[in-house]
Formats: sequence, structure tokens, C-alpha cells
Amino acid sequence: MTTMITIYGDILSGNCYKLKLLCALLDIPHEWVAVDVVKGESRTPDFLAMNPNGKIPVVQLENGEFLPESNAALHYLAAGTPWLPTDRLAHARVLQWMFFEQYSHEPFIAVARYISKYLGLPESRRAEYESKQAGGHRALAVMEQQLARGPFLVGASATIADIALYAYTHVAHEGGFDLAAYPALQAWLGRIRALPGYRAMTDQT
Repeated sequence: MTTMITIYGDILSGNCYKLKLLCALLDIPHEWVAVDVVKGESRTPDFLAMNPNGKIPVVQLENGEFLPESNAALHYLAAGTPWLPTDRLAHARVLQWMFFEQYSHEPFIAVARYISKYLGLPESRRAEYESKQAGGHRALAVMEQQLARGPFLVGASATIADIALYAYTHVAHEGGFDLAAYPALQAWLGRIRALPGYRAMTDQT
């Protein structure tokens, strides 16, 4: 990567943090433009011109094109690096876990966290918050089973599958999920934090 990319997002959003973390681990230069979704900044005409779906993050690529969807952007940024295997099956396994993150993990853990952390757990959404707990724990149990077999989700080295799932898992407690029952998962969190170049979600410098 020789040309500066621009990332539009909220650093406290797990989907946005995925990109910040990969950029740190790969030393990818980028400009970060803060977008406050609670204030409706992802629904303005200018933002909708970048992503008609009105969601963050959005990456502006080197050629000026816009790439929404966090996992698509992870895939783009990791291409040609050890974070995205070239072996056909290993590559598919990475995608397997990234699809799992979006369909079986994020809809429960990220939504519960959003209701609690961003909205302050209003009584009007408490039932929805509580309804997310069982599904979130199912996803964590699947991860625990996989991580009991090896250090990372796909093979012996970290991939963007690990980044995709680390983003919301490491702050799952903010959505009411106690990770005490998942020792293999907790050890994996420690391995991610120990990676050279790691940057915490709260480190916005």
C-alpha cells in the first residue's frame, strides 16, 4: 500500500475497529474521518453518496472509489499479505469464519453492546437486549470449541478471520456477555493483544 486510504467510521464500533486494527498490524497509512451514527451522520446526503446503505465503515480506496462493509474491506486490505491465505481451502475457511461473524455473532453480541453502550440500555429496548444473550453465547461457544483445537481460528497463524471476530468479542462484556466460561477464547484474546503492532480500540492516537 503506497497511497493513502481514508476510513470513515467510529473507532468504538467493532466493525470500524477491525480496519483500524488491521491497518496498525500491517502499518498501512490511512486517514481516519470520524462519523457519529447516533447523531445521524451516516444518513447525510454526502455519506449516502459513499454508501447508500448508510452504514459505517466505508473505505475510500486509492483510486477514489468507496468500499463499504467491514469484512469486504478487511479482505481488500489483507490481499497479498500473510493475513489472507492463498491456499484455496484455508482462504475459504477464513471466509467461513467471517460469514459466521456477520450472521451468527455480530447480530447478537454487537447489537446487545450497542443497546447497552451507545443507547444506555433504555427500558424500551431491554427485552431486545435480553433476547440477544442466548444467541451471543451460542456464538461464543462455537468459537470456544474451535479455539480449544488451535491457537487461531484458521491454522497456526492469525488471519483476518481472527480480526473480524476479535473486534466485538473482546468487548462482549459491554453487551452483558461474561467470558469467564470460555478459557480457550480468553487465551486467544491474549494472543491477539500480543501481536506486534497491536492497537487497542481505545487508542485513537
